[in-house]
Amino acid sequence: MPVVIEIPESCIAPPHKLWTRDECAGLASAGLLELARYELISGELVLKMGKNYRHMLSALLLATWLQSLFGPLYVMQEPSINVHPEDNPTSDPEPDAVVLRRSARDLSAPPRPDDLRLVAEVSSTTLTFDLTVKAALYARAGISEYWVLDVEGRRLIVHRDPTAGKYSDVAAYLEEEMVATLAAPEHSIRVADLF
Repeated sequence: MPVVIEIPESCIAPPHKLWTRDECAGLASAGLLELARYELISGELVLKMGKNYRHMLSALLLATWLQSLFGPLYVMQEPSINVHPEDNPTSDPEPDAVVLRRSARDLSAPPRPDDLRLVAEVSSTTLTFDLTVKAALYARAGISEYWVLDVEGRRLIVHRDPTAGKYSDVAAYLEEEMVATLAAPEHSIRVADLF
């Protein structure tokens, strides 16, 4: 008869180091960490997944459309952004695209949540992470609109109305559907045109 061994919950995961933005900057300046390869989320250094051609194309199409609406100085690609003050010391997300409320020239530091009209992630291999961990991070920051462009599923998942640390309005738009950002409701795009 097999013996069942109960493992105490405290033994399941070994302790690990949670990092801060300042510690990561120090490691990078000492040449010990290549920040371009990692993203700091909730104290964890997350290896950025390699971007395949479809991911890069969708990111380009999304940024080009947003720039046509708002102008190139109002759309940033892969910027470091600030989040909620409690999350900011241990999170340094770099979304695929953001739409600013004011020109990038008027900013003297990474955009804060109140500088952002839209945050977008293009997801080809990180969909679950983008829909859970990143959505919660952006909702806690009060970012009014968060888009996840699901490359594999060929759909756009739009998050709006951050309330109590989560988005209360989440809708998925399929390829043939039209969608517009809250920042420019009179200008819509067919989801298929982002792939």
